[in-house]
Amino acid sequence: MILYKYILKNHFIPFVFSTITLMGIFILQFMMKFADRLVGKGLSTWVIIKLISFNLAWMVVLVIPMATLVATLMAFGNMSQNNEITIMKSSGVSLYKMMLAPLIASTVLCYLLFVFNNDVLPDANHQAKILGGEISRLKPTLSLEPGVFSQEVANYAILVRGINNKTNELSEITIYDYSNPGKINIVTAKKGEIFFSKDQTKLIMSLQDGEIHESDAGNTNLYRKLIFKKHRITMDAEQFSFQQSNFSSSRGERELSTSAMQLIVDSLRLIKESTVQNLKKDTKKKFFTADSMKTTEQKNKLKAKDLIYSRASNNINNSKNIIISDFNRLKYWDDEINKYLVEIYKKYAIPVACIVFILIGAPLGTMTKKGGFGIAASISLFFFLIYWACLIGGEKLADRSLLSPFMGMWVANILLGIAGIILTYKTVKETVTLDFSWVKKLLPKQWREIQEKEEEMLNENYR
Repeated sequence: MILYKYILKNHFIPFVFSTITLMGIFILQFMMKFADRLVGKGLSTWVIIKLISFNLAWMVVLVIPMATLVATLMAFGNMSQNNEITIMKSSGVSLYKMMLAPLIASTVLCYLLFVFNNDVLPDANHQAKILGGEISRLKPTLSLEPGVFSQEVANYAILVRGINNKTNELSEITIYDYSNPGKINIVTAKKGEIFFSKDQTKLIMSLQDGEIHESDAGNTNLYRKLIFKKHRITMDAEQFSFQQSNFSSSRGERELSTSAMQLIVDSLRLIKESTVQNLKKDTKKKFFTADSMKTTEQKNKLKAKDLIYSRASNNINNSKNIIISDFNRLKYWDDEINKYLVEIYKKYAIPVACIVFILIGAPLGTMTKKGGFGIAASISLFFFLIYWACLIGGEKLADRSLLSPFMGMWVANILLGIAGIILTYKTVKETVTLDFSWVKKLLPKQWREIQEKEEEMLNENYR
């Protein structure tokens, strides 16, 4: 029992360290990708924090299996480097027993990740989609340039010939008001200013010393001119202010739990079965009608043979079109069913990767005899690229009905699981050592010295 606790203790710090590091990398990548969508929107800090928090959910799902592999490689690499693996083997403890505690811990982690994947991730994805949609529809703050018409405000065209950057005062203003289609309104003013209301929903134009020219579009004989000293125009400014809506839009397959998606799959299968039955009935009915019509015409011995052939040909073409339409509907239902099944199996497959990576990491860590973060991260990246290539490729093939959804999502776990079992067996039966020192020879001398110092510092921190 003490031995198992010691092995798990060696996993804990590398797991936390790699989780924080990988989460930081994913957050940085997310901010770089969406920075252009956020800059200039006038968003509050709280809204940006909410957007990042909602997107943290899918990052956790990806990071936890990666961190498991990195931690396993570092833990067993450190123990092998310090000859602790050799001491345990000489004491009668096989590699299978050493892997027992990490496998139990990874099983618990797998269950917790599935619960998170099933209960938390769908709602987080849904909220992130709604919030992202609200942000994407949000226009940047109204900007006016001297001598250029601005039509950013709906139903208004604003022309300003002069702007005082120090006082933000506008001069020589012309406003075309299209809010009432039946009237033509043109407002001019010598000076004024523009600002938002306190609730950020209205854009207020405060004008001084100007005129309002109003005419009727239907009756050009009517014309009115108003001269004012002070005048205010209130315009709708919702497109310039962020207001998160409570509207619950329809959810996609990545925003639903497994039970909800299974209900949809069952419903789609019933619809598909109904379409199949209709297709069988339509096929029999249409072809029977065409044959019977031709037979009836022949029995009546009509002289207009061209009419007979024309009607028969039209009937057959109509039957063909109906059958093709039914087949297209069947293909659509199959694609929809596969799409939801892929997401269902994915919710199980990704958490199971935690167990698979223990089978990969333990023997590799023992064989490399290196517990540094650099070696562990490099090996983890290699296997994780293979894993995600198989997962993404399987998903694409399953969506196109070229592979079953189960195989598309589980092929990565199956292949890497078999590889992990073989590696574990080879490590137990043979003494195999992987040497990566040749990689260092390819690096410049200064880089090698820096890497060696970093590895020494990391090893001291983990001990």
